[in-house]
Amino acid sequence: MMTRRQRIIKLLEERDYSVSELATMLDMRGKGSKKAVLEDLKAVAKIVRREGKVLLIQPAICRKCGFVFRAEINIPSKCPKCKSQWIEEPRFKIEMR
Repeated sequence: MMTRRQRIIKLLEERDYSVSELATMLDMRGKGSKKAVLEDLKAVAKIVRREGKVLLIQPAICRKCGFVFRAEINIPSKCPKCKSQWIEEPRFKIEMR
């Protein structure tokens, strides 16, 4: 039986996923599911670094004005430029260094 973090690593080695997609793939539902996945991603970044891999982050983007957020393990709530809440979630992928 694999832990949740091991399953996240396996999924991210295959292709890129958003936090919502990862929560769905792991059958996580409810209020804190995205927050739990974000915490797991922070730990996964450290784990894969020790294995000689890297967690790549495609930054979040405002769908209204196109503002590109910093590449970080976080889901922004609104755009600082236009104040829109129509945000495309960041995407994550694991690759070899």
